[in-house]
Amino acid sequence: MKSKVDEHEVNLVDVRLLRLFDAIYFTKSVTRAAQQLGQSQPTASIGLGHLRKRFRDPLFVRTSEGMEPTPHATALIGRVREVLQALRDLSEQGPSFDPSTTNRMFRIGMTDASHICLLPQLLGHVRRVSPRIQLEALRMDGIAEALQSGEADLALGLIPGLESGFFQQTLYTQDWICLANSDHPRLGKRLTLSAYKAEGHIDIVSGTGQQLLDDALRANRIDRHVLLKLPGFLGLTRVLAISDLIATLPRHIGETLAALGGLTVHACPFSISTFKVKQHWHARYHHDPGNRWLRGVCAGLFFRN
Repeated sequence: MKSKVDEHEVNLVDVRLLRLFDAIYFTKSVTRAAQQLGQSQPTASIGLGHLRKRFRDPLFVRTSEGMEPTPHATALIGRVREVLQALRDLSEQGPSFDPSTTNRMFRIGMTDASHICLLPQLLGHVRRVSPRIQLEALRMDGIAEALQSGEADLALGLIPGLESGFFQQTLYTQDWICLANSDHPRLGKRLTLSAYKAEGHIDIVSGTGQQLLDDALRANRIDRHVLLKLPGFLGLTRVLAISDLIATLPRHIGETLAALGGLTVHACPFSISTFKVKQHWHARYHHDPGNRWLRGVCAGLFFRN
């Protein structure tokens, strides 16, 4: 029977010495135990000396049959192996996450464009495979701090400035298109640069990549006739459908809105720098199994070469 003193003694012994104890008990040889553990024979002998001193017992005695355990060593071996098995179990067992049963709330920072282009597809997938998971779309204000604190799990979109301490993965690259009413009175099948300059425009002042558009307009010396400014994409489809204005916006959001509103997509008649839509997460949660699952879902849904 194991005593409380024995358990206390085992708990205070270096794990490497416990492995040596078990190996000598099993092999009945200090030399073979050293080989099994990848140690030199002198190192194993020194370790056995530490064990003998720690337990105040010879533990193993040399005989014609090899190193035989003393009664004290025999009393200890069960507890030693329990401790070693518990350590193996602990090292092999990582945090678990089962999307089919969890009711976890995931909070995702999203641009307005991501609300329209990405969120419906993401929600549809989550509802199919993980019906108890909850999603919350967050504004991008203060998203860096939210990701660091854990108030946000992920951020999707063009988000300059998330560098040190953050991971990121590119999902796809965006170029630019123009949208107009399908029955526009002056535009044909091709939008020319002269027509672009002559027509009235809608400006999405806080749209994704707005600075890139502004830079391209200056570089090409284009002074648009902006007749309507909007803070986001809300209402844009309806306004275009009942007017003769033009909107210049990234392809993904533009094609999505065109499909919803029956609008015509035109190639942009001048060059605008492309940009990458990415998912971002903080290093603190890189190994969190739920965060890893969510990132995998987004990559599977949205990644395009």
